[in-house]
Amino acid sequence: MADEKLAKLREAVAGLSQISENEKSGFLSLVGRYLSGDEELIEWAKILTPTDEVVVPYDTLEAPPEDAKSDLFKWIADIEATKKLLDKLAVLKLNGGLGTTMGCTGPKSVIEVRNGFTFLDLIVIQIESLNKKYGSNVPLLLMNSFNTHEDTLKVTSGHIGDPSTLSIIKTSLPTQSQYPRVVADEFLPWPSKGKTDKDGWYPPGHGDIFPSLMNSGKLDLLLSQGKEYVFIANSDNLGAIVDMKILNHLIHKQNEYCMEVTPKTLADVKGGTLISYEERVQLLEIAQVPDAHVNEFKSIEKFKIFNTNNLWVNLKAIKRLVEADALKMEIIPNPKNIEIIVMIDNIQFQEVDGVKVLQLETAAGAAIRFFDHAIGINVPRSRFLPVKATSDLQLVQSDLYTLVDGFVTRNSARTNPSNPSIELGPEFKKVGSFLGRFKSIPSIVELDSLKVSGDVWFGSGIVLKGKVTITAKPGVKLEIPDGAVIENKDINGPEDL
Repeated sequence: MADEKLAKLREAVAGLSQISENEKSGFLSLVGRYLSGDEELIEWAKILTPTDEVVVPYDTLEAPPEDAKSDLFKWIADIEATKKLLDKLAVLKLNGGLGTTMGCTGPKSVIEVRNGFTFLDLIVIQIESLNKKYGSNVPLLLMNSFNTHEDTLKVTSGHIGDPSTLSIIKTSLPTQSQYPRVVADEFLPWPSKGKTDKDGWYPPGHGDIFPSLMNSGKLDLLLSQGKEYVFIANSDNLGAIVDMKILNHLIHKQNEYCMEVTPKTLADVKGGTLISYEERVQLLEIAQVPDAHVNEFKSIEKFKIFNTNNLWVNLKAIKRLVEADALKMEIIPNPKNIEIIVMIDNIQFQEVDGVKVLQLETAAGAAIRFFDHAIGINVPRSRFLPVKATSDLQLVQSDLYTLVDGFVTRNSARTNPSNPSIELGPEFKKVGSFLGRFKSIPSIVELDSLKVSGDVWFGSGIVLKGKVTITAKPGVKLEIPDGAVIENKDINGPEDL
């Protein structure tokens, strides 16, 4: 049955003129692996907690040369040593996501984050500042999807930043593969059934980054320029900046792959973690966990770290493994944010516009087990500052952070190592609505938690402290006045202010 389905699919895919032969081959290989059911299952008893040699504590990393300066001449020599390290590095930001969940159209990276700067602005400024400081040549690549490629080109045309950096960006836009969704009824590509718009296709997850780098020619170009490592991170993670201690460690230890992990909190219990398994380091995702052990996986006692998706990977190793077709990452059937899942013949289908379709993805973090001398580094939480919702936007726009040279830095006046917990109601979900409801973002340096629901509007100069809940009664507009100081209060109306 599986062989018949795959043969029928192969014949139909051959007629899709919209995608390359590499994309056709990659797609059919992914579907073939999925239909074969040959995925390796994790044996729970074999899981071991990684040692400090496998997941290296960040504090044990040696300081890069510049941090150990003593006199002027040594400092100059150390600056040159830092430049040599940086000249072996390329930075790649994953830029395939749309801002639709926050009510925006186009790439998420063009959402304004702070002081009028977008994610893309800050990324460009960071790389420019780094290259200017050290006289280095760190190239910036944006890994787009077919959903974001054209819009990103338009944005960079009139973009802030140094023209030389922008020229690097415009020539460094590798695009994720474009795979067809498969219709359940006939197991045929949706585009061959007449669905030729974007909904007929999907980008197959960021695990596709490795073959895409190779197929686009960018991998060979970087190697020809003397680059050895690529630092990969999500474009919406404001904490994912170039770190010289990590780069210095990897180059000197010749680790082919490094995943940054950070201590898990109760908010991160579903995040993937690193384990030692059959003498290799491996990513363990919640989807791989047997039902009987899900609560154990979510525990912050046994599995204390989670994947930030900040990855450092050796370029020669990528080339070797892609050429050998050795990167067989675990397959993710359908994205995790899809609500309607239908099982037909033990195959998971999702519903899009009322049509049952199959969509398979892979994750870049799962590739760690295929690389030699792969490690994790347990980094400070400051290197994981994603903006996934407007509640995250409130954090980074507040006085909890400052912005210098494109870098978002936490306010030292905040004594609590954890950020406040912020929960905003659906009235604040879209960026436009969120911004319209604040005259200015309140001070939250001393805030522990905030929960807002209903038709709430904030004035300017407001200070929030401790645990604060603000609830507008149905049909009632609740305005928090300018200059209000609210500490450890439940606000249900003007009388509570």
